[in-house]
Order: sequence, then C-alpha cells, then structure tokens
Amino acid sequence: MELKEKIVSSYVAFENRMNINNDIHEIRTKALQNFEELGFPTKKLEDWKYTSLASILKHDYSIFPKAEEVVELADVKQYFIDDIDTYKIVFVDGKYNSFLSDTTHDGKDICLLSAAFTKAKYKPVIENYFNKIAKQDNLTSLNTAFVTEGAYIYIPKNVEVEKPIQIIHLATGKENATLLQPRNLIVLEQNAHVQIIERYQSLHDHAVLTNSVTEIFLNNHATVDYYKIQNDTYNASLVDNTYVEQQKESTCAVHTFSFGGNITRNNLNFYQKGTHVNSILKGITITEGKQHIDHHTLVHHTEPNCESHQDYKGIFDARSTGVFNGKVIVEKEAQKTNAYQQNNNVLVSDKATINAKPQLEIFADDVKCSHGCTIGQLDEQALFYMQQRGIPKKEAKALLMYAFANTVLESVKIPQVKSRITKLIAKKLNVNIGFDL
Repeated sequence: MELKEKIVSSYVAFENRMNINNDIHEIRTKALQNFEELGFPTKKLEDWKYTSLASILKHDYSIFPKAEEVVELADVKQYFIDDIDTYKIVFVDGKYNSFLSDTTHDGKDICLLSAAFTKAKYKPVIENYFNKIAKQDNLTSLNTAFVTEGAYIYIPKNVEVEKPIQIIHLATGKENATLLQPRNLIVLEQNAHVQIIERYQSLHDHAVLTNSVTEIFLNNHATVDYYKIQNDTYNASLVDNTYVEQQKESTCAVHTFSFGGNITRNNLNFYQKGTHVNSILKGITITEGKQHIDHHTLVHHTEPNCESHQDYKGIFDARSTGVFNGKVIVEKEAQKTNAYQQNNNVLVSDKATINAKPQLEIFADDVKCSHGCTIGQLDEQALFYMQQRGIPKKEAKALLMYAFANTVLESVKIPQVKSRITKLIAKKLNVNIGFDL
C-alpha cells in the first residue's frame, strides 16, 4: 500500500481516538479531503521543481507510535542548549515528555497544544488563531488533518518572557520508519517579546519523516526571535512549514541553521499586515555527502513603510544539493517598502549543486527593493595567503568558510546559541578550531 493510501485509510481510526472539539474536527476533515485530492507534492509542481520526495516516501512509516519510549536526560542532554536557563517543551515520538520539560502558566502560557484544544479557557485563542494563516497545500493539509500535539505559546500584552523557550522534538527510532507531524501555535499580544529555539533530533538510524507546521502571530509592537537548529542524522528528513503574520510595528527574526539530515525542506512564509513591520530571514546551510537542503521563502508586503531582510549563505560539498527560492511580493498599497534579499553560495566540490531562484514581484512605484545571488568557489589567493603564514590548508579553508557565513551569525542575540552554532560549524567543517565570538 502506498503511503498516501495508508494515511487516508487510517484517518477514521485516528479520529475515533481523539477527544477534540467539533470545530477542530471540521478543520481536520476538510484538511484530509484536501490532502486526498492533492496527494504528496511532486517535481511537476513549480515550487517543488528541484526537490523530490520520492525516495523518502517509499518507507513503510508508522503513523501512530505504539508506545511511549523512555528517554533519559543523560542520553539527550547534548541536544539541548543546557548552559542557559530556559523553558522547555519536549516531545518524544510526538508525545509530550513531562520529565524533560519545564513549562509554565505563570503570567503566560508555555504548554501543550492538546491542552489548548480541550480546555475552555483557551478557546478564544484557538478560534481566533489556529489554522488561520497556514496554507491549504499538500503537506500543511496533511499535518492539519492529523494534528494532535505540539507547542502552545501565548504571551499576553506587555510581557517580555524572561528566558528563552526550547521546543525539542526527539525521535527514538523504535519503529523501523516513523512519520511525525508536530503542530506549534505561537501568539504574542501587543508589545510582548519572546525568544524561541527549535530542534528536531533523531536518536537512531531508522528513517524518520517529520512534517511540521508552525503558526506565529505578532500583534502590534511584538517581537519574536526564532532559531531553528537542523543537524539531524542522515536517515532523517524534515519538511518545516512556518507561517508568520505580523501586525503594526512588530519585528520577527527567524534564523535557520541547516547542517544535517537527508532531505530538508524549509517553507518560511511572512505576511505583513500592518505598517512599519520588520521581517528578518537568515540562514546558514552546510552540506556534505548526498544531502539535499531546500529553502523556500516568501515575504508578502501589503502595507506601507515596512522592511524585510533576507540573507542566506550556503556551503555545499561532495554530491550535495542546495535550493534557494526566495520570493518578495510588494503590493500596490505597500509604498515606501524596503526589501532586501541576498543568497550567496560556495561550491566546495565540483560535484555539488545549487539551484537558486530569487524573485521580486513589485506593484508599487515608491520602493527600495534589491535581490542578488552568487555562486562560486573559495578564493584561491586568500587560501594561498593563509597557507603562506603557517595555517594548514584544511584549517585555512575552514576559516574562509566560517568568515563567509559569519554575517548571519552576527545577528544571533542569544550568546549560547551563537556558541553552539559555531561549534556545529567547526564540526561540520571537520576542524578543531576554537572560534571565539
């Protein structure tokens, strides 16, 4: 049985196990119908022209993990940012793990989406925000149809969360192949501020496919700093769908660090709904082997006097493949828009590939918009210069690549995250250099 048929046929049994209100039931039923009609995306679709899921859809995925696996802190501590005090929402094979988590309802809600679905006090937020900006495309619809669990973060007016929040999804690999579909809902009221760190991590070499959806809503003057750390095993694949809606004078920055995994697809969509909004999208990609990492970004400007800044750096080795498809839309009403988009890539191997497609669609006439893309190799003269001064070739190459990517790291606001990413970069480049930031 093909995966699509297996998923559709299992839906009735899934619904019978759930205890969720009728409104959510209707949303899920419509989503399943949409997925049944569309199926999984193929390369025939323009947005999936350079990324094929065919190889990973052949696995016989377990859709519902049979039992909760015991995970010890000592075994997974390395995947946490543990040198800083944080709130933690931890899921193991899609199920909440209270032992590893540290949640709160003290002046804010940092807890579970399943609780928000079933408790009356959360109903207004769910009705106003859940599934309001998520696209009705193939994989987002699939996630919506089977939504059960994920992070629920609600920050009230004028609240600045005193410490970062870590959202950690762990896959134990107990099943030969596992399909996980977490759903996160994050809502900030006026003048609220939060920092979030997100990671998906497999603990075994068995195949894992994660189809994630995150909706983020920023009301007036709210601020979100979001850091995605993607450094999974070579048998793990991720489709990360993130949707952001911003109201007047809000700021949202999303940094994506893609180092591991088999196939990774990041769909990052920003919708500006107020004036003087600032959207920041930055990423570092470092690949090896036959890895495939695809960044699809959209910033939709619909109001005047707004800004967006995109800066993605890619380093591709061996037979790996990168994709960058960045789109900026500036509507006629969005005068005085300042939109910047830059994608720079280094091909370390002559067998590596990068497919870049920057796009601007501008319908306003009083704007400052620019985009650029470069694809090249390391500067041989700079490499020779460093070797002449006693730096071994491998370390010299690593320093050049680190300097190339450092413009993205400069804007990371959590020092411990910057330190962790720096160590991951050094490990990925296979050098032992004590980068000091």
